[in-house]
Amino acid sequence: MPVVWRIILLVLAGIAAGALGGMGMGGGTILIPVLTIFFGVEQKQAQAINLVAFIPMAVASLIVHVKNKRVETESVLWIIIPATVLSLAGSLVAQAINGEILKRIFGGFLLLLSAAQFFSEEINEKLSEIGK
Repeated sequence: MPVVWRIILLVLAGIAAGALGGMGMGGGTILIPVLTIFFGVEQKQAQAINLVAFIPMAVASLIVHVKNKRVETESVLWIIIPATVLSLAGSLVAQAINGEILKRIFGGFLLLLSAAQFFSEEINEKLSEIGK
């Protein structure tokens, strides 16, 4: 792939990842597949690149969301503490797993996430029926 097209594709991936990340949906859903499929980056390396790219995106998005009072500070520690511990555990597990298996797990997660999002209204209706 010519360098110009490589740069254009990386910029487009950054735009898409930034837009999704800014909306709180996770830019990695775009960035990781682009890096692995179009650039041949190994899964573990793509995930690491995504984490580095996530830091400035998260800071910029967080500033906007805090400014617009969309962050519920009373509940956030109940999310941050277990998420931090499990992200450390998850990164250790990811290092122990074969990259090809990790790629399949990530792909399966994206498919599951897509199906859940697509059927979210039906799922919410069923859950509300169960809760009655």
